[in-house]
Amino acid sequence: MTALVLSAASSLARAQPLQLSGSLKSLFLSSRASTGEDYALSLNRLRVEAKGDLAPGLALDLQYDNELLLGSYLNTGEFRVVKDRPPPQYWRADANYLERGDVYGRHRLYRAALTLTRGDVDLKLGRQRIAWGTGRFWSPLDILNPISPLALEREERVGVDAALLEAKLGPLSRASLVFAPAPDRGSPSRAVQWHGNAAGVDVSLLAGRLRGLDIVGADVASQIGDAGIRAEAARVDPGGGPRFNRWMAGADYAFANGLTVSAELFYNGAGSRDRAGYDFVGLRSERVTNLATRYAGLYASYEFTPLLKWITYAVLNVDDRSRAVDSRIVWSVAPDADLIFGVQRFTGGAGSEFATSPDAFQVQIQWYFR
Repeated sequence: MTALVLSAASSLARAQPLQLSGSLKSLFLSSRASTGEDYALSLNRLRVEAKGDLAPGLALDLQYDNELLLGSYLNTGEFRVVKDRPPPQYWRADANYLERGDVYGRHRLYRAALTLTRGDVDLKLGRQRIAWGTGRFWSPLDILNPISPLALEREERVGVDAALLEAKLGPLSRASLVFAPAPDRGSPSRAVQWHGNAAGVDVSLLAGRLRGLDIVGADVASQIGDAGIRAEAARVDPGGGPRFNRWMAGADYAFANGLTVSAELFYNGAGSRDRAGYDFVGLRSERVTNLATRYAGLYASYEFTPLLKWITYAVLNVDDRSRAVDSRIVWSVAPDADLIFGVQRFTGGAGSEFATSPDAFQVQIQWYFR
């Protein structure tokens, strides 16, 4: 009886009370639509977050977005297609509430998950981010929540509606099992992952079926001196076509003067070395994320002062030599506010992957509140 009382008291001590916080972001973008129309867009997003424990062993992560879009982008054919595209999640938790000329209002649940903890086992149910893999630009293993190295809002990661069961097997090891129903009522995603550490090397093994792809893969991460190194590899079977391989190798280094650099090489066996075989239709529909087979990425950031930072992502399609650069200045104008100025530049020959991507200029300001 005494042990039960002490266990309950320990759980209450560890419990984190439910806290409300959030942010308000305004993003101005000037670019050109895929239909050739120049446009301006103002995206304004209020995010309210509720995180903490509802009871001992039961945690909530709820994030609600309310967005208001303004500008000429709303009159383009591209927006008319995008706004009616079904969400990639199983659960429809978004809707528009205003559509009038150059004004469009919508809201959604960005995250909505409950985590039940019993001893060393966690069960997380709902819309969540399942972060597998080690890639900064590309990740052969992160199929449920794929990253885009040139996304305007890189920190915004689309969640997946899933059940995630994780068991701690030791101080640095765990086993994970995920099940995610398909949004089109097709074959659900299901996979198992094991993660461990030996002699300072993090290792993960993964096997399963994710978004219609049978996959077996692994990732490793470690240090060589002051440099971080990481790699991923996957064997993928799409079911209706030939099997292919994907792999990524990367390294990171932080200099004492405030400069941080990362480099990655990516091989995509599902792509084409000949630009005539590029699947642009699949790229526009977000069914595929990369068209070619060989890529290189470089990230660099430099802190001029603790409040002013320069960040750049550069991507090279090695097969067709097209290039993309996303460069930004991040200024912390207040302890709870960031101002960002950014430019995206795309170059390449006719028919290359990045030749048709429009240049863009953006300004973002984001306030955080608690």
